[in-house]
Amino acid sequence: MDLRPRAPRTPRRRARRLLAAVAAALVLAGAGTWTAAVASDDPRAVRRSDHVLTVDGARLDTSYVTPAGSGRHPALLLAHGFGGSKDDMRRQAEELARSGYAVLTWSARGFGRSTGKIGLNDPDAEVADVSRLLDWLAERPEVRLDRAGDPRVGVAGGSYGGAIALLAAGHDRRIDAIAPAITYWNLADALLPHGVFKKLWAGVFVNTGGGCARFQPELCRMYERVAASGTPDPAARALLTRRSPSAVGDRIKVPTLLIQGQTDSLFPLDQADAAARAIRANGAPVAVDWIAGGHDGGDMETTRTEARTRAWFDRYLKGDQDADTGPAFRITRTGGVDSTDGTARLRGASADGYPGLRGHPRAIALTGPAQHVANPAGATPPGVSALPGLGASGGLARLSALGVGLSVDFPGQYARFDSAPLTRDLRITGTPTATVHITSTRDDAVLFGKVYDVGPDGGSPVLPAQLVTPFRVTGAKAGKDVTVTLPAIDHEVRKGHRLRLVLASTDLGYASPAAPATYTVSLKSDLSVPTAPQVTTAAAPLPAWVWWLPAAGAAAALALLLTARRRTAAPAPDPDLAEVPLVIEGLSKRYAKSTDRYAVRDLSFRVDKGQVLGLLGPNGAGKTTTLRMLMGLIRPDDGEIRVFGHAVRPGASVLSRVGAFVEGAGFLPHLSGRENLELYWRATGRPPEDAHLDEALEIAGLGDALARAVRTYSQGMRQRLAIAQAMLGLPDLLILDEPTNGLDPPQIREMREVMIRYAAGGRTVIVSSHLLAEVEQTCTHLVVMDRGRLVRAGEVRDIVGSGDTLLVGTARPVEEPMAEKVAALPGVASAVRTDDGLLVRLAPGGTAERLVAELVRLELPVASIGPHRRLEDAFLTLIGGSA
Repeated sequence: MDLRPRAPRTPRRRARRLLAAVAAALVLAGAGTWTAAVASDDPRAVRRSDHVLTVDGARLDTSYVTPAGSGRHPALLLAHGFGGSKDDMRRQAEELARSGYAVLTWSARGFGRSTGKIGLNDPDAEVADVSRLLDWLAERPEVRLDRAGDPRVGVAGGSYGGAIALLAAGHDRRIDAIAPAITYWNLADALLPHGVFKKLWAGVFVNTGGGCARFQPELCRMYERVAASGTPDPAARALLTRRSPSAVGDRIKVPTLLIQGQTDSLFPLDQADAAARAIRANGAPVAVDWIAGGHDGGDMETTRTEARTRAWFDRYLKGDQDADTGPAFRITRTGGVDSTDGTARLRGASADGYPGLRGHPRAIALTGPAQHVANPAGATPPGVSALPGLGASGGLARLSALGVGLSVDFPGQYARFDSAPLTRDLRITGTPTATVHITSTRDDAVLFGKVYDVGPDGGSPVLPAQLVTPFRVTGAKAGKDVTVTLPAIDHEVRKGHRLRLVLASTDLGYASPAAPATYTVSLKSDLSVPTAPQVTTAAAPLPAWVWWLPAAGAAAALALLLTARRRTAAPAPDPDLAEVPLVIEGLSKRYAKSTDRYAVRDLSFRVDKGQVLGLLGPNGAGKTTTLRMLMGLIRPDDGEIRVFGHAVRPGASVLSRVGAFVEGAGFLPHLSGRENLELYWRATGRPPEDAHLDEALEIAGLGDALARAVRTYSQGMRQRLAIAQAMLGLPDLLILDEPTNGLDPPQIREMREVMIRYAAGGRTVIVSSHLLAEVEQTCTHLVVMDRGRLVRAGEVRDIVGSGDTLLVGTARPVEEPMAEKVAALPGVASAVRTDDGLLVRLAPGGTAERLVAELVRLELPVASIGPHRRLEDAFLTLIGGSA
C-alpha cells in the first residue's frame, strides 16, 4: 500500500517516481543483518545444544555452546541483527567457547524459529526475555556465578542486537560488561531525526521484519500513521524512545565497548557519542571505536573488532588485567592495499580519552548571498545524498546504469555557501555546525544540511560518508535563526580544497512536505569544524620500494652468484607459448612448516593477449599467494608458471615484461607525481627511454595533476599514480591487486576505464578484486578459486550467463494482458510473468534504458530492474558457503 500523498501524473513525474521507486526497492533488497564471525583452525571441541524456552507465551529458539572441558566459565549472550536469527552467531559463539566462555545465542521474538510479535526491543518483551535467559544461565553447571542466581555474564551484538545489550544492562543489574556495535542510543532520534521521518530506513525495518503485521500492533499503527502524514508526532517519538537505551541511560553502569560505523546513515556516530557520554557520566569504563564500515557498507573490520571484544570480556569478566582492551578512543582511517592479503590498508588513529564530536573547533568563513530554495510539489524530484543499505548489495551499480548517481542536488532546490581554498590540510573529526536564517512561504520547512569537500578544479564534490542532516523548522514563515548540527565524520580536506555548505529542500531517504514552498536561506555564522588534534595516527610509511629496493638489489646479486648453476638448468623457453602472456600448470604451494596444508593446490589456467582477467575467491582462496608466485617473489612447491613461454623464477629476465601493483599508493609526498615516477624508474637502473613515461601517464589519465605535489592528491589520484608506476615500461602483462580499494564510485569508474584502455592496446591485465560488480563490468575472463583450488575459468558471460535477460520486479503481480504488451515492445524478444514481476529477454539491439522508458510509458508499477543473474549470484553458487 502506497501511503505517500499523490501528485498529478505527468510523463516526467512518472519517470522520476519510477527512479525513486527503483531506489527504494533496491534499498529494501540491500538491507542485511550485521553479524560477525571468525573462522578458526582451533581443533578444540565445543559442546552445543539447542533449547526452546517458553517466556510469557513466546517460544524462544536458543543455542548453547560451551567449552568441552569441565569447570565453570563466564557466560556471554550473543544477540543477532534485525532480520537475522541465532544461526548468524553460530561461528562466533563457537570461537568464544573455544576461548573459555559459555555462550548462549537466541532468535529474538518474530525471527528465526522464535514466536511472538516484533517489539523493537520492547522492555516488556525482548528485554524481559534477556532476564529470563540470565535466569536459565544461572542454573547451568558450566556457568560461573557471582552469587546465587547471578551469573558472571556479558552481552554483545550488532545493530538490533547491540541495542538489546545496552537495554539489558540498564534493566538487569546482573550483567557485568557489554560490547554493542553499530547500534542506536535513541531510536526516535535515529528514525525521526530533528522531526523528519527517515522513510527509507523505516521501510527497511518493516519489510525486513516481514511486513507491518509481524510487529506489535502499536508499532504498526505508528508506522502507518507517520508514513501517511510524513510528519512524526509526539506519540511516535514517545513510543520509540521508551524502547531505546537512552530511556535507561542513567542505569547503565557496566564496562562498555562501543563500536560504531563511519558509513552509516541509519545509526550515525552521534548515537555512540550520546551513549558514551551518558555511560561515562555513570562512572563506568567506556571505550569508543569508529570502524570503516556500517549499515551502508564498507569494511566491518570483523577480525579486529572481534579480537578487541574478546579482550574486553577477558578483562571485565575473566579479570585478566593483562588483556589489551585498546585505547579509550580509536578510529580507522583507510589508505592503500595490503599486499599480503589484498585487503584495504586500514590505519588506526587513537587518543587516551574520547574527544567527543565538537572538540577544538576551527572557524571556516563561508560566503554566499541569501538564496531562494524551492520545495517542489510532492517533494519530487528528490535530491540524493545516499542510498541506504546499498553499500554491499550491488544495487548501486544497477541504479547507476539507470542514470541515478550519488549526491545529486537539483538546481533551484538548494542553497550553497563556499569557503576560500584552504591554506593547509584540515582533518575534520566530529560534527561541524553553522547558523543560518530561514524564512518560508509556509509555516513548516524541512531542509537537509551537508558539507562537501570540493577539489581545486571544482570537479565533482565529495560528500564524506554520504551523510546528511535533516531538520524541521516550525514557525518558519516569520523567519528563524537555526543552528545546524551536521553529520559526524572523520575526513581530511586537502590544502587548496574548499568546503561547501549545502542546504537542500529534498532528499530521497526522508519525507519532505508535499506542498510546494519557497525557502529563503542566508548565513549567520562561520562553519565551525571540530579537529580533535589529540587523535593521532601512525605516520604513513614511505613507499615500500624506498626501503627494500637497495637491499633487494644486493640480495638479488648474491642470489645470482649462489644460484647461477641452478638457473642455467631452468626449463628452456617453450616457443609454442612465446605469444601467450601466462600459462600456469599444476601450481601448488604449501603453508610454511606443513606437509599437507596448501595455500594453492594443483592450479592450472591460461591467459591470452588482450584479456582483462579477474582473479576471484573468498579470503583464504590463495589469490595473493598465486600472484606472489607469478611475480617471482616466492617459489612454488610444485608446478610451473610460464610468462611468454619463459619459466618464472626469482630474478627471471622475463619478469621485466610484467608490471605489478600490489602495494598501497605510497609516494614521497613533497615530490610531484612525475618526479615520484622518474625517481622510481631511475631506481630500477633501466634506461630512461625504456620507461615510456608519457604513454603510461596518458593511459592513467592524470593530466595536469602530475606537476603537483603528491600530498595534494585525492585517494583516487594516488591510486592512478600507483597504476601509472606499474605501467612504466608498458609491460605486456599488468597485475593489479585490489586497485579500487578506498575509491568512491566515480573514481572506481575511472580506474575501470584505465584497465580497459591498457588492455585495448593488445596487452593483458590480471586484476584481483572483491568488488564483484566492478569485475563484471571490467573483465573479459574470470578465474574463480576456493581453498587454493581452481573452481571455474572462462569468459565472464559464460560464467554469469546470458546478459540479455532482465528481471523486472513489480509492486503487484502483472496480469497477462500487460505481459503481452511488454512482449510486443520494440527491442523485446519475450516477457514471461513471474511471482515477483516479469522476466524480460531483450532482442538484438534492445537496451535496459529503452526498456525502462517503455515501461514508464505503459505505467507498469516497476519496483526494481536488473540482470537475471549477476556475477555475485554465479560466484556464490560456485564457492558455496566459503564466502
